[in-house]
Amino acid sequence: MYQTPEQLVAFNKANLEAAMKFAGVALNGAERILDLQLKAAKTAFADSVENAKTIAAVKDLQQLAALKESLAQPSIDKATAYAKSVYDVTTATQAEMSKLVEEQISDFNKQVVTVLDKMVKTAPAGSEVGIAALKSGIAAVNSAYDNVSKVAKQFAEATQSNIEAVAKQAVNGAKKAKKA
Repeated sequence: MYQTPEQLVAFNKANLEAAMKFAGVALNGAERILDLQLKAAKTAFADSVENAKTIAAVKDLQQLAALKESLAQPSIDKATAYAKSVYDVTTATQAEMSKLVEEQISDFNKQVVTVLDKMVKTAPAGSEVGIAALKSGIAAVNSAYDNVSKVAKQFAEATQSNIEAVAKQAVNGAKKAKKA
């Protein structure tokens, strides 16, 4: 099938727009990760300065032993919160990418069906069966993709709940260890 220059320009424009959307999502995710890292670094530095001042004020070993426990728990809590924040950002970025991929696949499928419909109009007699089989194959592939996509989403949701449970257990375990 021959494509006119206008069709090629439109196709290239659509691909460029899609690439820019993907780049925008990736850059947005990277920016959010960098923001998290910068905030974590600032907090860690401030905590280190504060902890150094506190340790410098210690007068005996009993104070040092008591201080060790009081300094450890906030660090564990902050590390757990940071890890969860990084996971949340990467999960959100991945979800945005998946949405873009789904949109691209949907657009591609519409274009293929449109081309096949045009081919049916200009195809020789008797080729309708072959084109119908091709359309049926495309529908089967789309159905398989939808199933795989649903399974991937369920897996992501299960992973999210497992990570939240592990984070909660880590914090609770640290609190129990502190009490013991």
